[in-house]
Amino acid sequence: MEKAYKFRIYPTKDQQTLIQKTFGCCRFVYNRYLAMRIEKYKESKAALGYYECSADLTKLKTELDWLKAVDSTALQSSLKDLDTAYKNFFRRVKNGEKPGFPKFKSKKQNHQSYKTKMNIKVFEDTIKLPKLGFVSARISQQVQGRILNATVSQNPSGKYFVSICCTDVEIPQYEISDKAIGIDMGLTKFCINSDGEPFENHKYLAKNQKKLAKLQRQLSRKSKGSNNRNKARIKMARLYEKITNQRNDTLHKLSTQFVKDYDVICVEDLQVKNMVRNHKLAKSINDVSWSEFTRMLKYKCEWQHKALVKIDKFFPSSQLCSCCGTKNPITKDLKVRHWICIDCGAAHERDINAAKNILNEGLRLLNIA
Repeated sequence: MEKAYKFRIYPTKDQQTLIQKTFGCCRFVYNRYLAMRIEKYKESKAALGYYECSADLTKLKTELDWLKAVDSTALQSSLKDLDTAYKNFFRRVKNGEKPGFPKFKSKKQNHQSYKTKMNIKVFEDTIKLPKLGFVSARISQQVQGRILNATVSQNPSGKYFVSICCTDVEIPQYEISDKAIGIDMGLTKFCINSDGEPFENHKYLAKNQKKLAKLQRQLSRKSKGSNNRNKARIKMARLYEKITNQRNDTLHKLSTQFVKDYDVICVEDLQVKNMVRNHKLAKSINDVSWSEFTRMLKYKCEWQHKALVKIDKFFPSSQLCSCCGTKNPITKDLKVRHWICIDCGAAHERDINAAKNILNEGLRLLNIA
């Protein structure tokens, strides 16, 4: 099993300078060979592969000595990322999806990173990285398994992190509960399960909207390129970082609770990209983070060898009676929160009934599979 451990690091000024140089060199290599690939295709309709680019990079290092000052595996990883971007582009073209051709990287982006390999070791309060040597770090948990690579990154607020990817990690297993649950996600409440238990939508972005507006006004008044503008940008980035951390903390705790308590979890396969086209609800939908919650459930279920069942987005979970299966078209109106089945007379609360229908459909699909 693969698992990544993310720690905050505290590099010295010299180490920060070397990290920034590595960011720049990786960006230079990525952009240079992206331009070469585009030019090669325009001239002869031929593709330039990873191995040709790697061989050319070896020659380039003899011409540009400053490329030798940074970690060589980081430059190779940059070429690998470019090759992966091309493969993903052609895969999306083949599948009829939106292609998304690889883009040039900009030094003006506030999030920078590079991936390194070889000679990575984690100690009690330091991490050994190629070229950087021993970097002070806050090790919050013990790293297990065999280290594959490490990604050094800087977030918009200026903090440095390292993400260590390991394989052959033994994940502690939860006890088998022999229970299943259906989850109906919403905006008023984050979600409600088929047992009728609601979970609060904390609306972290909405609660900090006034603070964000004030910081954005202050940022807009600063001259471009000035130190004061950068200080204002960092203040705003720190607030966004706080909002993200609050949201992720809630999502991690809730997803872990579901995976720990249930062996089968049934959720709707929501098309969030289409839903955010509604400009009246887009901000609220992005704030609630349904996709991130589903992603967390997915990999945690895989870790624990439990089942996550996604229900088709066209399944009418809110329109069916969870007792007899009768379809009631009046519930298409979102204002209808309570209704009585015309066949069996069962009284339903909209969200709880939807969660029960999601559970029933998930168990049906699981039995078919």
